[in-house]
Amino acid sequence: MRICIDATALLLRSAGIKNYLYYWMRALREYAPQHHIDAFPLLGSVDSLDHDRSILTPLQTYPRIGVLQFINKVFPPAINAAVRNVDVFHASNQIHAVPRGVKLTGTIYDMTCLLMPQFHTPANVRAELRHYDRVFKRANGLIAISQSAKEDAIRLLNLNPDRIDVIYPGIPNAYFSAPPAKQKYKLEKPFVLFVGTVEPRKNVDTLLDAWLQLPVSTRDAHDFVFVGPIGWAGSATVNRLRSGIHGVRVLGYVPEADLPSITAAASVFAYPSFYEGFGFPIAQAMAAGVPVITSNVSSMPEVVGGGGVLVDPQSAAELSSAIDRLLTSQTERKRLGLQGRELARKYTWKNSAERSAEFFTRLG
Repeated sequence: MRICIDATALLLRSAGIKNYLYYWMRALREYAPQHHIDAFPLLGSVDSLDHDRSILTPLQTYPRIGVLQFINKVFPPAINAAVRNVDVFHASNQIHAVPRGVKLTGTIYDMTCLLMPQFHTPANVRAELRHYDRVFKRANGLIAISQSAKEDAIRLLNLNPDRIDVIYPGIPNAYFSAPPAKQKYKLEKPFVLFVGTVEPRKNVDTLLDAWLQLPVSTRDAHDFVFVGPIGWAGSATVNRLRSGIHGVRVLGYVPEADLPSITAAASVFAYPSFYEGFGFPIAQAMAAGVPVITSNVSSMPEVVGGGGVLVDPQSAAELSSAIDRLLTSQTERKRLGLQGRELARKYTWKNSAERSAEFFTRLG
């Protein structure tokens, strides 16, 4: 079967979806040789991942973006020529046209544009709503990256549950074996780690409030390290991060290759997001053996299982108490770290690719 995956996100600045597409496509090509995997728009091989920019050079990227814009804004039927001889087209929200004469599929990442539109730009909300109408409601089959995401999509869009397969993403193997590394980024103290784009949904202000509520002795002995680019975040949040709060370190964007070792070096991983379709940073921290504190909502309890501490994302006091408890208990950190790593072993890209291959085969 010839499958074409809309991988436009690999040409853009993106985090979770780009991460998913990069590893998922590579895994499909490795572990599902019975299918031929193409990438729209004419991406060919996918060699390296950079969340902050296109995976291709500017000279390679601009013509491909031009093709996308021509299809979206000038002549939508051109999508049929762009994906000719394809059996399945796996669409993203970047492409506005749907090809004819092929099976249509897509991935349900999350439903935040309907559940929490205040956490998105108006343009993002419009793009997602268009995607729901043109792809989700018409698709021959859909992949949901968690049971939580599937249930939200069924409830909000009245989708047929029989058309949706829950297929968990994987975790790069490096997270299971990365040696802790502090020297490159001058991480001298034990530290709490957050990894993610700084945007309203990630709840960074509550993290800062929780940090400031810790006992002075705990804060003096530790740092709080923030890793990730500034996304669609309010200026007040960004100003707080950069205001020089004692112990708060802001590293900004860190290359993908450095993330496993930074994660493995953390004492605690804190991620009180308001909503996640899966939550890659959580699963990656678990794989690295780092105890996780995350929210008791959406997919996060599903992903963490018994390998982390769940808190109310609205409560800085509850979050602060959980951080303090783990930072001051080596026994509890070790227990949760070991348990989390064992639970994370089910999240492999090999499993994801093999389940996805079965999903595509059934469509044929």
